[in-house]
Amino acid sequence: MTTSYVYETEVIWKSERRMEVRTPGAPAVDVSSPPEFQGEAGMWTPETLFVASVNACFVLTFLAIARLSKLDVVSMRASAQGKLEKSDGGGYRITEIVIKPALVVRSEAERERAERLLEKAERNCFISNSITASVRLEPEIAVSA
Repeated sequence: MTTSYVYETEVIWKSERRMEVRTPGAPAVDVSSPPEFQGEAGMWTPETLFVASVNACFVLTFLAIARLSKLDVVSMRASAQGKLEKSDGGGYRITEIVIKPALVVRSEAERERAERLLEKAERNCFISNSITASVRLEPEIAVSA
């Protein structure tokens, strides 16, 4: 038997290039086009939400794997950059997302295992597996003092 889930969103146009994105039970988010496409500066855009979705899924996947593997994570943060490119004769698409996780573990012995678990999380992130853009990791792992 296949397990499936459905996630709903609603977009409400507010003015010019501004809209509100909603999902049941969560705060609404104001979204605009990026400034390079005549949108408002300082707002979430579909592009940044897309990159954030991949980044958040990767972190949550890693944390689940780390917990199951009993890896003692002291702290974690991850930045991500997505590259939007226009192809010759085609439209725009996100072609690459680079995730830069910064992880702190308790001991030097856990560093190598943490690196393997980060790679496993990248392979198992369902959002990354659902897109055509390449996803690349550039991890930084430190040991807690």
